[in-house]
Amino acid sequence: MPPPKDVVKIAIQMVGAIPQLIELHQTKPLASVLKDVCDAWSLPNAERYALQYADGRQTYITESNRREIKNGSILRLTTSPDQEAERLYSGIQSNNSDVKTDSLKKLASLSQDVTFAQEFINRNGLKQIFYIVEEGNVTGEMLAHTLKAFMELMEHDFVSWETLSAAFIKKIVSYVNMNAVDASVQQLSLSILENMVPTSRLLFELVKKEVTLDRLLTHLQVTNAQLQLKAMALLIALLLAATDVERRDMMDYLREKNIRQFIHKNIIHSSEPLGDEMAHYLYVLQSVSLNLCERRMRSSMDPYSQEQRELLQSLRQTAFESESEVPASNFSTERRRSLCAKEFRKLGFMNNSNPAEDLRRAPPGLLALDNMVYFSRHTPSAYSRFVLENSSREDKHECPFARSSIQLTLILCEILRIGEPCSETAQAFYPMFFGQDHFFEELFCICIQLVNKTWKEMRATQEDFDKVLQVVREQITRTLSLKPTSLELFKIRVNALNYSEILKLRQTERLHQEETLAVPVLELRERLKPELLELIRQQRLLHLCEGTLFRKISSRRRQDKLWYCRLSPNHKVLHYGDVEEGVHSAPIESLLEKIPVADMKMLLVGKECPHTKEKSSGKQNKDVLELAFSLVFDVEEYCLNFVAPTRYEFCLWTDGLNVLLGKEMTSERMQTDLDVLLSMELKLRLLDLENISIPDTPPPVPKPPSNLNFCYDFSHAEQ
Repeated sequence: MPPPKDVVKIAIQMVGAIPQLIELHQTKPLASVLKDVCDAWSLPNAERYALQYADGRQTYITESNRREIKNGSILRLTTSPDQEAERLYSGIQSNNSDVKTDSLKKLASLSQDVTFAQEFINRNGLKQIFYIVEEGNVTGEMLAHTLKAFMELMEHDFVSWETLSAAFIKKIVSYVNMNAVDASVQQLSLSILENMVPTSRLLFELVKKEVTLDRLLTHLQVTNAQLQLKAMALLIALLLAATDVERRDMMDYLREKNIRQFIHKNIIHSSEPLGDEMAHYLYVLQSVSLNLCERRMRSSMDPYSQEQRELLQSLRQTAFESESEVPASNFSTERRRSLCAKEFRKLGFMNNSNPAEDLRRAPPGLLALDNMVYFSRHTPSAYSRFVLENSSREDKHECPFARSSIQLTLILCEILRIGEPCSETAQAFYPMFFGQDHFFEELFCICIQLVNKTWKEMRATQEDFDKVLQVVREQITRTLSLKPTSLELFKIRVNALNYSEILKLRQTERLHQEETLAVPVLELRERLKPELLELIRQQRLLHLCEGTLFRKISSRRRQDKLWYCRLSPNHKVLHYGDVEEGVHSAPIESLLEKIPVADMKMLLVGKECPHTKEKSSGKQNKDVLELAFSLVFDVEEYCLNFVAPTRYEFCLWTDGLNVLLGKEMTSERMQTDLDVLLSMELKLRLLDLENISIPDTPPPVPKPPSNLNFCYDFSHAEQ
């Protein structure tokens, strides 16, 4: 008979004693449980002791987290958090260097536990840490332990970052700005400043003033990957906390210092593989840089602005006035107006008498005008060729430059997500972005020439305008998905993907769909489905057995602890535990936490997850919601919360967990995989029927013969 749900069988250890095997009644007060354990070992003063996990993070057991204890857990009897906090509080004030170092090291480890952290902070422990740092007498390993302990204590949000003293902040800044400082101290100092920046405007201004961009660029150029990462993290935090004007000034300065080229050469193309954190920071840097275009994108043209009118006129003058023998200024006002209108029509403006009206729509607003002017000034020969070539065509077949430019600018803004907030988890950046100054404008120059090329390939007329731009959008998105490393490579690939290639790709995709619509084929699909679904189930479970690295995302900062989770080979237990940065696959023996699959109750996703509800008060990011899922267990609604690193991992894990729960797989990836497998299997089965049309109904079965006397009688042959 299974034990009641509120009873778990556990082992309790103590140094120098024989372990106790007990049945822990979850309804029994923890103080009573501790008294029974202490009495069994004849220990007085049970209130001075506490239980903590023997493995993993060694978290203290409290009334609030005791329900997380599982059958088979190994606990340890140890000093209570308040006694330990008191001991370490005294130890870090010791005059003995060894005692002080050991106490700070233990403090850095224990501060991860919320119960201990509360006790230590209640004893004014943070004040003592401030004193150690401000005094400036500790260095090297001792200082690193001090800063690590401070970081872990602040992580629990018991104390506001705004309460930090000016002397403490200046000391942290000095560790960043000095050269002869241990790398681990500089890493921790950069992390502390990174966490300070988003909390208040005052702290942002202080850090921005004290830690110059030049200093951060110096840290970015070191060979120490972790120091490089922390410097990038602080740079991104400063950019995100800055106002629009400050952000623009900072980006202009970084552009002057050629940060893009440095990143492209020394980070993206370094010998070391790019980590998830750095990939995220590069995505944010790309997003922040592209979003500088948002102001112009959302600004309509002002017909009364002299500057904007001059930009518009420069387009006409560059294209036509150089070829005109008589300057337009020699004509009468009426004649000049008529000539300008004619030239604006040739440029492809819809409203040739008042072309400013075409640029009133925002987005793309003035950004389209900027792109056209950039194209005309930086590639004048290509610009003139585009305009004059289309001026000489028949009216119906001319490709309108201005109209195409306005629509193309809008398409590029949508593809590059200009104006959208940065995702908290995304890592998808374009390597070619960091290899080119004026990336957006240069990309436009390539794509507007692509529009003209595709227009000619399609033999398009004005009525085909939307179709042409739809093809161009497809050409751009398909090429960008290949992640070209430079704009030159992008140009080669996008031009190779001509209209006929797009038609072939579309036809192939259409055939894949159409060949599965015949009734007999549909019936065959249904017969094949169960076998292929079982194959997908096995693949999902195999993926769970291999395991995945997950990241815990706190409400305050993105880079937090890493943990690994994997399914046992017999599919009966989920093993999980914390791992260090840089670990890609954790052996099952190293994962000290485990939960029986039999205790799994249900799977929650998205907004239903407890860890997304907890953060609902802040600015919720939809990307995190799309990647969040939670496992609910029978033990008092205990949950194991996940945030998948990618949508692909989210689909595989939710499918695999649904299989373990005996439910249907529901992810979009399952449907994609099923379609691919069905398509492949059907093609193999129908290989002999190529170019043979399959009727919707089977042919009629012929009538039976009048007699069945057509068998050969072997008995006569033997005679």
